[in-house]
Amino acid sequence: MELRVLQYFLAVAREQNITAAAESLHLSQPTLSAQLKAMEEELGKQLFIRGSKGSRKITLTEEGMILRKRAEEILELVQKTEREIALSDETVAGDVCIGAGETQIIRLFARAANRLRQKCPDIHYHIQSGNTAFVMEQLDKGLIDFGLVYGFVDTEKYACLKLPEKDRWGVLMQKDSPLAAKKAIRPEDLWDQPLIVSSQKSEESPLAGWIRRDYEKLNIVATYNLLFNASILTSEGFGYTLCFDRLANTEGESGLCFRPLCPNLETQASVIWKKYQVFSKAADKYLDCLREMLAE
Repeated sequence: MELRVLQYFLAVAREQNITAAAESLHLSQPTLSAQLKAMEEELGKQLFIRGSKGSRKITLTEEGMILRKRAEEILELVQKTEREIALSDETVAGDVCIGAGETQIIRLFARAANRLRQKCPDIHYHIQSGNTAFVMEQLDKGLIDFGLVYGFVDTEKYACLKLPEKDRWGVLMQKDSPLAAKKAIRPEDLWDQPLIVSSQKSEESPLAGWIRRDYEKLNIVATYNLLFNASILTSEGFGYTLCFDRLANTEGESGLCFRPLCPNLETQASVIWKKYQVFSKAADKYLDCLREMLAE
């Protein structure tokens, strides 16, 4: 059984969908289906339960779950061996692609890249900015190596490295607005105010629980994908922006100020990547560097 076919198998187990797995592997759906059928014939066991015509979801049989566990162990050992052999080769070049929203936590990525640059100056970094939905889409399509996300992580599908730093939520507003006199903002302070909120699905945002009111009953006058545009709307007096701290300029003559939420609301961030991902040497080195920094 080839390692390549084991990777195909694990991709299908992760995606639970042949078409999605084929896209992530950059294969045609018929090619992947043929490889899976050949694997089942080689083993003499059914590995997948195909969904009905109305459902394309793929689930594993008992034998499939056994193979999944062993395949994970085999590929992990292979990757560990490759890393150990590659340690003797200090010439590592290539690209590392990261997807992230606007956050101060991106400084952690920068520090890791700066540290690694001393040993591997030929690694180049590409940051794709967007909300969680954008980051997940880019990751699932294989367009980025790592994604920075918040909240729950599907550990069946993604490997995860939780970060110690958290982002604090609050409200960006004009310095002369009525709420600027408060040291912190409570939910009822915002119920009747014009609000500018992230375009991410409301049910996925921790604000949905904090604000204690259905989003449909709030006066949401605008949504944003990246905070810079929202800060301009706020500076023009269009509304109050709910966002993370330390992202918008509130110094000097900016005309803006930030007030934290009360009760305090913070969000845990994680670096994730697709399970069973075969990294380039550059991405592998970067992940090792990031882990070393977090362990210190």
